Amino acid sequence: MMAQDAARDVPPPPGIVPFLLVGLVGVGLLAWGAYGHWQRDVAATATLERITTLVPQVRTVAAERAAGPIDLVLPGEMQAFTTAAIAARATGYIAERRVDIGSRIKAGDLLLRIAAPDLDQQLAQAEAQVGQLKAQLLQAQAQVEQARANVNLANLTNNRTTTLAVQGWASRQNADTSQAGVLSQAATLAAAEAGVKVATANIKSQDAVVDRLKALAAFERVVAPFDGVVTTRNVDVGDLVRADNGGTPLLSIDQDSTLRITVNVPQNDAVGVKPGVKAVITVPQLPGRSFDGFVERSSVALDAASRTLTTQVDVPNPDRVLRAGLYAYVTLKIPRTEPAVSVPAEATVFNSKGLQVAQVGDDDRVTWRTVKVRRDLGRTIELESGLSADSRIVYSPPPELRDGQAIERLKPAPEPTPMRSAQR
Repeated sequence: MMAQDAARDVPPPPGIVPFLLVGLVGVGLLAWGAYGHWQRDVAATATLERITTLVPQVRTVAAERAAGPIDLVLPGEMQAFTTAAIAARATGYIAERRVDIGSRIKAGDLLLRIAAPDLDQQLAQAEAQVGQLKAQLLQAQAQVEQARANVNLANLTNNRTTTLAVQGWASRQNADTSQAGVLSQAATLAAAEAGVKVATANIKSQDAVVDRLKALAAFERVVAPFDGVVTTRNVDVGDLVRADNGGTPLLSIDQDSTLRITVNVPQNDAVGVKPGVKAVITVPQLPGRSFDGFVERSSVALDAASRTLTTQVDVPNPDRVLRAGLYAYVTLKIPRTEPAVSVPAEATVFNSKGLQVAQVGDDDRVTWRTVKVRRDLGRTIELESGLSADSRIVYSPPPELRDGQAIERLKPAPEPTPMRSAQR
């Protein structure tokens, strides 16, 4: 009885239907996965085909030949063409002042007058001494005439005495005495003539003293050495000034009819900088205006520390618009030693092969060219090699652009038509 109950509790074996369902589900999943993989493969193949056959639309530009002068912009500070610090050469007091800061002056204009009574007295004394020495010269010349007369008298006396001594009418001693008298008078004449020379030399020496004092007295009138403007005044009427003090100057004068700007030219452009090179000067405080200048001189040798060439640019300033001390920009028009090729900076791409541009051939296919930069001007780049002038290149090439790929050139946008002014 118990065995029959146990036999009734054992479940019957499963049928084939569940296994078929499981198998169908598995086959369906495999089929779905295979279909999805096939769909992705088809999509990838289609995408690759589109990429392969894609003709991108790009904008092209022409590489230009850069044969004109190189524009090199450098900062600089304007300086006066000539600056003079007027110092005192005569000791005295400022008796008169005719100029102040900002006064326009001409060469030879009286600026200051110095009262120097001590110097005037020294000059008067020196001139009086010249007169005294001239009187001494006249006295010495009179002594020479007297000595010459004495020599003539001694010669006549000696001749008579010698003749009488030969004839026996005079003693030999008298003849010898007369001969000694001739020699004595000759020595006196030589001494008198030497006195004349000494007096003449004394006069020349004193004349030199007078000339020196007159030159110093002329400095009592302080005059302008050149045309210009007074920029500094440090004295006023009544101030005591000393000659050759070496301290603060009386006045400072600038010649501003021509201004000078000193700039430092880099080594890359120093070879083309020579006297006569044109320059254009602009000042931030004078917008819309430019001034022409030229290179006047340079240091020839480059500074070893900065590798720059010190260059001076002269700027004519006839209307006195420019002023010394202004900050300015100097654009040097440096002649080229050889022409270069200029391309827009946005037409270049830097990759593993270096800097490249995409050149477009006559068949509208792209060829990547590796180029070498000569000068980077910001928005444009001058190339040294790798591309010829008048070549068509892709402007802002896409990164997926391949070598040999065909492209379609976009038509340039039409230029805007200028608006005509309304007729009244």
